[in-house]
Amino acid sequence: MRIGSSIVLIAIGAILAFAVADVVSFIDLTLVGYILMAVGVLGLIVSLLMNAPRSQRRVSESRSVQDPHTGETITRNETRDGGI
Repeated sequence: MRIGSSIVLIAIGAILAFAVADVVSFIDLTLVGYILMAVGVLGLIVSLLMNAPRSQRRVSESRSVQDPHTGETITRNETRDGGI
């Protein structure tokens, strides 16, 4: 469930709970509205937690090597993910 569908569920639930005055004999529309709002809020919380930025661990490594024949120094820089 994404953020948009969660907001739609909250809106439909609020309409059923607070704005609809019809009576249906076999179902309580107010209770259905509250249930839809609860599911929408729960879906919104879960989708926000799933889309939250995660901490990334990066490893930077630098190596310098001197060529014995020419005396030239070669430096190699490497950055990679830490595997998390």
